[in-house]
Amino acid sequence: MTQLFRSLIFVPGNNPRFLEKAKKLQADIVCFDLEDSVPDNEKISARKLIKNALKSRSEYSSSIFVRTNSPLSGKIPSDLKEIVQKGIDGIVIPKVNNVSELKKIQKILSGLEKSKKLKPIQIIPSIESAEGVVNSYPIASFGKRVTAIVFGIFDLLNDLGVEYTKDAPGGKYSRYKIPVDAAAAGISAIDGIWQDLHDLKGLKKDCNFGKSLGYSGKSVIHPDQISTVHKSFYPNKTEILWAKKVCKVYLESTKKGKGATTVDGKMIDEVHYKQAKALLEIVE
Repeated sequence: MTQLFRSLIFVPGNNPRFLEKAKKLQADIVCFDLEDSVPDNEKISARKLIKNALKSRSEYSSSIFVRTNSPLSGKIPSDLKEIVQKGIDGIVIPKVNNVSELKKIQKILSGLEKSKKLKPIQIIPSIESAEGVVNSYPIASFGKRVTAIVFGIFDLLNDLGVEYTKDAPGGKYSRYKIPVDAAAAGISAIDGIWQDLHDLKGLKKDCNFGKSLGYSGKSVIHPDQISTVHKSFYPNKTEILWAKKVCKVYLESTKKGKGATTVDGKMIDEVHYKQAKALLEIVE
């Protein structure tokens, strides 16, 4: 499935009704959650519910990701054993602090993919700590699996010992740094959530500011936020021109029997072509 990163909505993995309703959501990424929204005593049942939901993958219009528990929780091996199957597009890993954590996760993923004959699954690390912010470029450039990184504001502020406010001055440096590191690594950055569900004007303002920093989209916690987020992250002229060039050059390359080529000195392959094509479909 073509991947866009304008919106990533979290759906509690322990709620069968929400998992069912998610089939109608128009977010770019629907992310079934095994972490913060699921109590410890419901983790096992949530894994089974998500595993069952993935069997109905064709009924979901969005890309389907699953947010695992954090590396420090020790629960990721059990999470992956249950959820890695046909129908999953990727995983969001919360509270990633360093590349060593990703190496361990990739090793588990590779083994499961090989045994189940699956294509490589995408990874979206979430940066939610001071250590993670310091290491965000190595994390973003970890490898082809990593297609985006997420900025997680609440746990970061907690790590810094700073109280949350809508302007979140304590998280400004981190919020500015993450899209820079993502761009340097050639991937997308997804901005943190807007907590006030009743303040859509504030959400729009926050989206526009995030886009001005270089974010490709935003994390979402309620379906009512999706429309505002999508309008805010509508492709700009530079992105449209780039997408047209990528599509043109890539198609010319494939006619010559080549699977990858370059555009303005940057390597592009099928993934870039699909993303460019999807962006142009939005514009049309």
